[in-house]
Amino acid sequence: MPDGAPELSLTLHRAIGEIPAAAWDACAGGGNPFVCHAFLAALEASGSVGGRSGWLPQHAALRDAGGRLLACAPMYAKSHSYGEYVFDHGWADAYERAGGRYYPKLQVAAPFSPVPGPRLLLHPESGLGPEAMAQGLAQACGQLDLSSVHVTFCTAAEWEALGRAGWLQRIGTQFHWTNQGYGSFDDFLAALSSRKRKQIRRERRDAEASGFVLKTLRGHEITPKHWAAFHRFYMATTDKKWGRSAYLNARFWPLLGEALGDRVVLMVAEQDGEPVAGALNLLGEEALYGRNWGAVVDAPFLHFELCYYRAIDFAIELRLPRVEAGAQGEHKIQRGYLPVPTYSAHWIAHAGLRRAIADFLDRERPAMLREMEALATLSPFKRDGEEG
Repeated sequence: MPDGAPELSLTLHRAIGEIPAAAWDACAGGGNPFVCHAFLAALEASGSVGGRSGWLPQHAALRDAGGRLLACAPMYAKSHSYGEYVFDHGWADAYERAGGRYYPKLQVAAPFSPVPGPRLLLHPESGLGPEAMAQGLAQACGQLDLSSVHVTFCTAAEWEALGRAGWLQRIGTQFHWTNQGYGSFDDFLAALSSRKRKQIRRERRDAEASGFVLKTLRGHEITPKHWAAFHRFYMATTDKKWGRSAYLNARFWPLLGEALGDRVVLMVAEQDGEPVAGALNLLGEEALYGRNWGAVVDAPFLHFELCYYRAIDFAIELRLPRVEAGAQGEHKIQRGYLPVPTYSAHWIAHAGLRRAIADFLDRERPAMLREMEALATLSPFKRDGEEG
């Protein structure tokens, strides 16, 4: 396990607490908070995963003969395809109509978080590449007699390595803002066309004129009152957009704040001292990751202000290279968040299903690239030679 390295062994763990935090984080590094031990532990401690959620922890750990953790992966046995944001419902339906059993499957992911980042977490001194974990996960899939393993929102390097290992490759699209060394928000605006610059200034003025007190809070500045209000916002968004039960429960938010401290950033609007809207972000080494938004008021451009513009302000102040605003919404482009590719890789055990999905992905990938090229033409940034 894997071939040519019999001294390595792969084990699966039903709780993140079975793996020491220091050993896990030595593999995960500090760059992306969504794969750190504390984030995953908060999901489990709150009951947002495990139990009847359909996300049963099966965290993978690759160790040497002495028991030293060389690599790991946040992995779950899934009885459905919700909360993943790389949609395979059609694959499941087709396989089950043909008499197969698609669920349970294995999902290597940060649950409910369509945030790109490392998924096959390698200790920097392990000497291993992603292929070692790829082979181990495929073998685990076979030994458990499951249909598939899915590594979603992985890095480009992992995606390429998984492709070389025979996994099927998929591309998606998100919208990210890139810091071009701006010293202020006005510097960013100066890079936009005149019309877009005026539009954003008007939107910010209108949001501020609504009479809300706008705050950016970090760590201990976020109180239990804020978390209780934010859960209401989150539920309001969930009910409005999807009309179904929320993935994250009220216990998760304060556990997250306690676990991650100053890496939690909440943009909030208050009215008469009461929170009425908020946008939750997590801070990584090179990015601010926008995650959840909600409100119990309807005010002009408040969503744009809290989710996009204050995130840009924050990134400029901390000299962060980018803000990742997630998927969906071409309106993000007009506010400086441009399309970028995201990556996932899929191990399909059944040969017939594998061929069908490979054919689908061979057609989907170029279509996605063409769509990103078309979206990029909507950029609000000034073209070369353009004045104003």
